[in-house]
Amino acid sequence: MQGKGFIKFIAIVLAIVCAYALSFTLVASKVEKDAKNAAKGDLAKEKAYLDSMSTVKVYPVVGFTYQEVKAKEINLGLDLKGGMNVTMEISLAELVKSLAGNPTDANFNKAVQNAQIQLNAGGKDYIKIFVDEFEKLSPGVKLADYFSNQDNASQLKPSASNSDVESFLEKEATSAIDRSFTVLRSRIDGFGVVSPNMQKQEGSNRILIEMPGVQDKERIAKLLQGSAELQFWQVYQVQEVAPLLENINKILAATLKTDAPATKDTTAAPAAGGKLAGLEKAATKDTTAKGGKLAGLGKKDTSAVKAELIKSNPLYAVLNLPIYQGENGQQQLMPGAVVGMSLQKDTAKVNAYLKLPEVAASIPSTMKFMWSVKPREGSKIFELYAIKVVSADGKPDLGGEAISDSRADFDQKGKPEVTMYMTSEGSAKWKKITAEAAADQNNKKSIAIVLDNQVYSAPTVQNEIAGGVSSITGNFTQADTKDLSNILKAGKLPAPARIAGSYVVGPTLGAQAIHDGLISFVIAFIVILIFMALYYHRAGWVANFALLINLFFIIGILVSLGAVLTLPGIAGIVLTIGLSVDANILIFERVREELAHGKNTATAIKEGFKHAMPSIIDSNVTLFILGAILYVFGSGPVQGFATTLCIGILSSLFAAVAISRVVFESLLNRKIDVSFDNSITRNAFKNISFNFVGRRKIYYVISTIIIIAGIGMYFKNGGLNLGVDFKGGRTYLVHFDKAVNTEDLKAKLNPVFGNETPEVKTAGEDSQVKITTTFHIEDQDIKTDKVVEDALNKGLAGSKYEIVSSQKVTPIIASDIVNGAFYAVLISCLFMFIYIVVRFKKWQYGLGAVIALFHDVLMVLSFYTILDGIMPFSLEIGQDFIAAILTVMGYTMTETVVVFDRIREKLKESGKEDLHGEARNNLINFALNSTLSRTILTSLTVFFVLLVIFIFGGDSIRGFIFALLIGRIIGTYSSLCISTPIVIDLGSSAEKK
Repeated sequence: MQGKGFIKFIAIVLAIVCAYALSFTLVASKVEKDAKNAAKGDLAKEKAYLDSMSTVKVYPVVGFTYQEVKAKEINLGLDLKGGMNVTMEISLAELVKSLAGNPTDANFNKAVQNAQIQLNAGGKDYIKIFVDEFEKLSPGVKLADYFSNQDNASQLKPSASNSDVESFLEKEATSAIDRSFTVLRSRIDGFGVVSPNMQKQEGSNRILIEMPGVQDKERIAKLLQGSAELQFWQVYQVQEVAPLLENINKILAATLKTDAPATKDTTAAPAAGGKLAGLEKAATKDTTAKGGKLAGLGKKDTSAVKAELIKSNPLYAVLNLPIYQGENGQQQLMPGAVVGMSLQKDTAKVNAYLKLPEVAASIPSTMKFMWSVKPREGSKIFELYAIKVVSADGKPDLGGEAISDSRADFDQKGKPEVTMYMTSEGSAKWKKITAEAAADQNNKKSIAIVLDNQVYSAPTVQNEIAGGVSSITGNFTQADTKDLSNILKAGKLPAPARIAGSYVVGPTLGAQAIHDGLISFVIAFIVILIFMALYYHRAGWVANFALLINLFFIIGILVSLGAVLTLPGIAGIVLTIGLSVDANILIFERVREELAHGKNTATAIKEGFKHAMPSIIDSNVTLFILGAILYVFGSGPVQGFATTLCIGILSSLFAAVAISRVVFESLLNRKIDVSFDNSITRNAFKNISFNFVGRRKIYYVISTIIIIAGIGMYFKNGGLNLGVDFKGGRTYLVHFDKAVNTEDLKAKLNPVFGNETPEVKTAGEDSQVKITTTFHIEDQDIKTDKVVEDALNKGLAGSKYEIVSSQKVTPIIASDIVNGAFYAVLISCLFMFIYIVVRFKKWQYGLGAVIALFHDVLMVLSFYTILDGIMPFSLEIGQDFIAAILTVMGYTMTETVVVFDRIREKLKESGKEDLHGEARNNLINFALNSTLSRTILTSLTVFFVLLVIFIFGGDSIRGFIFALLIGRIIGTYSSLCISTPIVIDLGSSAEKK
């Protein structure tokens, strides 16, 4: 075998990369285990422990901190971990109106409204739709008359064409989404979500957010949908605030003398009024062999000292003054706007102290405290600022509405800076504010840039700024200036983002999903290993070794790419492993054919690999194309499934073909006998001869009857059972303490849902139901989600229950999902047709394959409509069903391509391009029968894998796996009885013409 050394090299490199990627999960797990042991069941202490470890280097040799290790571990999806998935939508209609100065012109507002209607109906580019609508309603009128106003003068001239205005609006729309992304990221970070995942949905005005572990839906909704409030404040200098902080420290010491819980706060940093170094030490050096990784956990001899420090200096135990050592050796306050510094874990304690009535009474009404939005670089230390409230109404000196534009720029020395442009009204106020801040040449003041009550920057004003153009400089990176520029422009965000879709999974359901997923995974894997070993004897163990390597590679690559592992993702891994057996079976069956022809083992293995490769390549390429289409057009769980499918296909090809070949070569070189069967399996599937071609019309009739029955049930049931992601609405999965009657629940919920009857179905067990309603789904008020959930709770009053998951999909999201599904199926068929025609040089083969694909889709849909209401689980048509449909199409293509390859091989042997009449019929029958053993074995292997997942995988993916089970049967039937035989009828028609 050529290239054996190269294959070994690649395998070793891949193994090292995968082992390295997986090692982060092991290190993170060890730290978390230590935290549990040290905290002894106290969740607060466990969290504090992990917080204290965030900047501590926990990975030996390479020196990664716990925070860095945590970011590189296996990412579990919400269905496995619990949490909240949110789709935020930015209102481009409000943006357009705001940029035009909110005109009252009827045609303008009609164009805005029409564009929104078209967008809701599935349109893609709001700005283009708006411009087209405006030109229809107001022909000859220039858009520049509306948009070339004082605020946009720097970017748009009065003479600008409609095309120029469209470009301007597209740029502003992109900028608005970027600003919203920055603001939302800041808010989520401030909320304390661990490992959130955010991504802008390309080509749309939406932002997808995944927040593992988050359960407080109402709080998150308020947080994400609140208006961005940019403010500019004057700030006090530390010299002005230090005496007040000293007084607060004394008040706290006196107040907390008898407060036992405060004196036992063992999570506070041990520094007391010291330098910044004290905080650094608390954050990074409390990891020695003396005693645990969090002060106070497991060290009784130091707790008394800390308690005494907190008693005498409670404020300075958690807040350090900015102090440096002067030339005279004395400690001095560092001039500037920063009045204090705290570790992240101590900021909540500082806030609590400042809110105590005794302390709040001592703080002047002209002062309020705010934290920096981010810690100092390379640390967990946040800075505290004292904001100066000048106006009697408590409003800031300047609001975000004063900003007309800002951009990331470079100064004359090439250093990053931010250039900020004010409106005409804002310029006058800005001139006055900056003049006051720069009045004292020996004590220049700062102005804080605040968003959502967090300080993003507090630059020192060097001079009075007139003209409305300012430069903000500092120790910035290009990323810093881009973020700050977005923050400044966020102040003129015309409307808050709204939640267009959400999905919440409770921790109980997540834990159950992990359990079910692992059980199904392990059992399915064992089933495959046993089958291969029993059927193919020693060669089966070679395949099993390749499977184990394949599994290691798949998981390692997923982790190294930062992919999120979901329950459908686990199903994808198991399914990929099942499909990877297909390559081994193809090879082994060809080897057995060669052995039957009297060739020795070495030659048979060589010929088996050679003849099986075209089929393996073709079948895997078709599956990969489908996986890629799934990834592009799917979202959430569907993308998770597609990711693992694509990675698994590539890994399986390498493991099943390259690695197994190297192992066989090694065994042969060592003179170890390799057997491919046993006494039971040796003669299996030999001398089989089914007349598939002759009976093809019977198969056509069978398929037609099933499809007609499906159409009949479609009309009888009033259409397909569409899931909430296809029709819009809210779905709640509710678990009761005992079995419930779905009709009784409908009757109770009808009046609370405004006399709208919800859909109530049993989900898995009799004590668990899925409730779906469109009540208030069109309402965009941020309080609507709570209103609907309150109504649900009112309707369920008197029962003991838990809402274990919920999902919300607005009609516009549902419309996009439906369109995406339609295009996914259509484009899949197109790509399959093109690939088959290119590979086999005949359009009849391509068309036959595509007809079989449509046949499979109709058959699966028919079975779904016939069996809906009969099966003890939901048969909804949603995103996961589309994933199943495309996978079924992949099955059919895989099976069909193998047969086509055998036909091509035989034609090549005969030296003819094609055969006609009875000769063609015999050739196709021969191809179908000669590959029948491989077809049945592969189908059974995958079927048993799916059956295991179906039984043990849990309710959440049962409907999805059921579609795959049906699809596997239909795919096998279709490849044998429809797709290949129909080539004869297509060929006959072409010949007649």
